[in-house]
Amino acid sequence: MDTQQKITVIGSGVMGGAIIGGLLQHGLTQPDHITAVDLLDERLNELNKHYAINTTSDAVEAVKDVDVLILSVKPQKLKSAIKDIKGKLKAHALVLSIVAGIPIKVLQEELDHSCVVRAMPNTPAQIGQGITVWTTSGDVTEEQKQVTQKILLALGEEVFVEEEYYMDMATALSGTGPAYVFLFMEALIDAGVHLGFPRRTSEKLVLQTMKGSLEYYKGKKDHPAHLRNEVTSPGGTSAAAIYYLEKAGIRTALSRAVWAAYERSRELGRGKVTKHPESSATEDHK
Repeated sequence: MDTQQKITVIGSGVMGGAIIGGLLQHGLTQPDHITAVDLLDERLNELNKHYAINTTSDAVEAVKDVDVLILSVKPQKLKSAIKDIKGKLKAHALVLSIVAGIPIKVLQEELDHSCVVRAMPNTPAQIGQGITVWTTSGDVTEEQKQVTQKILLALGEEVFVEEEYYMDMATALSGTGPAYVFLFMEALIDAGVHLGFPRRTSEKLVLQTMKGSLEYYKGKKDHPAHLRNEVTSPGGTSAAAIYYLEKAGIRTALSRAVWAAYERSRELGRGKVTKHPESSATEDHK
């Protein structure tokens, strides 16, 4: 990746900031070659102070002669964020979008630009431990693919997919995945407190158990079911716990949760940004 390339990030929130930090930490560019665009002066001042990058609220000015445009806004705010830059990118500029649910075709139409990469990172990207699934339009060159890969590797690991329909699946599984993990952690910690542990002790037990289990899995490289069987003695405590979880439908609940996230990602791609019908129905009965 040419460190002289001009990079603009529209939407400099949590993930936008993570991308900026990753680019600089890995020496992929210099601070004076990055411009962050945001409507909040407070956020822009924070980024300028921390990274010494260029900042502005003027998207049109920020995309002049830009080589790589990174879109990191919420899907509901995409149209308003890019409406003024339609048709203003130079012909071979690379657009890298991490906007959830928005298809490449929509991005091409909204920008009047053909070279588009669609990517879905997840929260651990903020500490360089994320996983990003990405795909490209047919006009993206091999050189631009290499640039994209380097950018995404600054956030953790990356997986390229040929077909765009995998992106909504990735959004539901790995993109939303940290939320499932954090919820599971929260429930276990609360269970420990219910048993009688001080909360800090419960947190330490749960966090190290999860961390150790993951490292053990990575070292053994066995199927998770095999590792679970290793700690499930006949008639033991694990067997009793697993029986209850299975009876409560934990697998079905997780599968349905991922499917719900997948369907929501597809809705966002079709421009449905209102509340989910089930949520509205629930509120109507309150």
